[in-house]
Amino acid sequence: MKYSEIALSVSQLNEYVRRSLASDPMLQQIVITGEISNFKAHSSGHLYFSLKDEGAAIACVMFRQAASTLRFRPENGMSVRLFGSVSMYTKTGSYQFYAERMEQAGMGELYLRFEAMKERLMKEGLFDASLKKPLPLLPRGVGIITSKTGAVLHDICTVSWRRNPGMPLYLCPVKVQGEGAAQEIAAAIRQMDAMPEAEVLIVGRGGGSMEDLWPFNEECVARAIAECKTPVVSAVGHETDYTIADFVADVRAATPSAAAELCVQPREALLAAVKQQRERMAQLLLNRVGAMELRLGTLKGRLEMLSPAGRLERYALSLDGLKKRMDSCMQRSFTDNRHRLEQAILRLNASSPVQSLRRGYALLIQGESLVRSVKEVREGQRLQVRLHDGTLGVLVEKTEGTKVYGSKEQ
Repeated sequence: MKYSEIALSVSQLNEYVRRSLASDPMLQQIVITGEISNFKAHSSGHLYFSLKDEGAAIACVMFRQAASTLRFRPENGMSVRLFGSVSMYTKTGSYQFYAERMEQAGMGELYLRFEAMKERLMKEGLFDASLKKPLPLLPRGVGIITSKTGAVLHDICTVSWRRNPGMPLYLCPVKVQGEGAAQEIAAAIRQMDAMPEAEVLIVGRGGGSMEDLWPFNEECVARAIAECKTPVVSAVGHETDYTIADFVADVRAATPSAAAELCVQPREALLAAVKQQRERMAQLLLNRVGAMELRLGTLKGRLEMLSPAGRLERYALSLDGLKKRMDSCMQRSFTDNRHRLEQAILRLNASSPVQSLRRGYALLIQGESLVRSVKEVREGQRLQVRLHDGTLGVLVEKTEGTKVYGSKEQ
């Protein structure tokens, strides 16, 4: 085989192909139909997407000026007609369709299948919020169902081990697109659901077109998630991508990294929370013990007040007080009585005949009676004279009355 002696650079080759495509009338001012996928609206206003059918796909671009004339918002799964030409982007050597106009032709077949399954499973109650299981705060391990190659597994592992280096991760590798992928994913979910070590599951893959994500829209995957006793976090595609698995799962994560953050709590934060709870429990325990001690003291006082021993002690104290009061009253009464007696004795002594006898007076006694008048005595009668220091026996020789002035017998 003889080759040309002229060597072309890559730029020259790509420019030649571009010109060849541009000069082919079959590739200029044509209309193509298909379904939008991988749609992206750039900040510059340009639209980048793929147009596909059941057998092939082509990269498309619609520049800002043409995009500004659209009367609808293009979305993944939408069936459209594109008016434009085929050319090559020489910098990358890839050919693409440059759309100058776009018309909506209806929703694509896959999107219609997606909506139909979504509505049917919703009616069955697979999306019911009451069926959602809470994620464990500190799982014993995290089960990962995804491809063993690619950035998804790397992102989940990186985030998980950065937040908690000791968290065990269990991988069940599966196909995430293509024929048989849905069956592998469903089987992996059931397999990991039987592992007690994995207390939460992450099911996911990276972004892609609706066709790429379709295994996660299959009914077998949806029912496997719904029947799973272990909480399932769905992390399929990008934040704007939604699959049936997202609606059935207990929690939807925007990205695989976000799923890892939901399942694996930061170790330092957990330790700080445990320390705070320990301190709070210790303080509550001290408060509780203090309150119980106070209550115990109150009950003990009440028990002592109501117990027979307490009553006896109180009665004994009361009796002792009464006895002291009685002794004090008796002593005071005795003192008062003795004082009054002494005063009476003094008064009695002051008025006693003995005192008169000591002053020189005498008592005249006849038998056992006191002689008060001369008329009571006869001459020759024997009498007794009582002095202060003794008694004298006397014989009456004569009686003589004394005149008392003022009496009736004058």
